[in-house]
Amino acid sequence: MPPSSTGTPAASSGSGAPGTDEDLATLTGPAIYLVAIDDGGRRGARFGCNDSLVAVRSGASGRQVSAGSAITPQDPMAVAIARLLGADSVPAGSNLYNALAASGLTYVSGRLDGATAVVDLRGELRQGGVCDSPRIDAQLTQTAIAATGASRADIRINGRPLAELLDLR
Repeated sequence: MPPSSTGTPAASSGSGAPGTDEDLATLTGPAIYLVAIDDGGRRGARFGCNDSLVAVRSGASGRQVSAGSAITPQDPMAVAIARLLGADSVPAGSNLYNALAASGLTYVSGRLDGATAVVDLRGELRQGGVCDSPRIDAQLTQTAIAATGASRADIRINGRPLAELLDLR
């Protein structure tokens, strides 16, 4: 699996165990990526603090889109990133974690620039500890890559590169 531009792992599908990530990944809609904490790679690609990156799809085509929003149902990256940033991103009973849940971020725009998914977000990035840096990077990067088919992602928050904000340089 090739790494992203920021060094996060390319995600893989679940382990195939009944009632786990296979079920979560077979639903419809663009995938978002959540974290199985200290899972050691059993539920997805191993990264960071011995966590797994797990693909999760919604039961519908994505979040409700409001008038005047930059998000349209026809834009899979916008739908996926907005869903990842939303309060209802973690399916009940999944035992998954969203490192972005405490952040007050909103999707501004996104585009595909060659093989790079470019995502602009606005708001405040909040981390719950040192392990949240690789989690936030992996979740945003892999969600953008999966939604666009890109091989890299350039994520910016308030115009600043994500790696700079997470101090991943």
